[in-house]
Amino acid sequence: MKSAHLPSVRIEPELRVALESVLQQGETLSEFVETSVRQALRQRSLQAEFVARGLSSLQAARQNQDLLEAQDVLDTLQARLAKARTRRVSSQA
Repeated sequence: MKSAHLPSVRIEPELRVALESVLQQGETLSEFVETSVRQALRQRSLQAEFVARGLSSLQAARQNQDLLEAQDVLDTLQARLAKARTRRVSSQA
């Protein structure tokens, strides 16, 4: 398989200086760019998978009518927070 090239990107001279200042010893700008592109690709793939799982879960919850009202969840969390704060105050006394 032949290797491919990424397109050239024009950047401001200040950005290039900043990039070169963070290169690790022996690392080239090309290696840095390749690593950055790979990390961005992985992050976007993970994000897309996360969103797909969330949408699938939402669809399943709607089909099963297994949904909670937002206010009920907030009320429960507020009660838990109040209880934790009370415990914290009593343990400090």
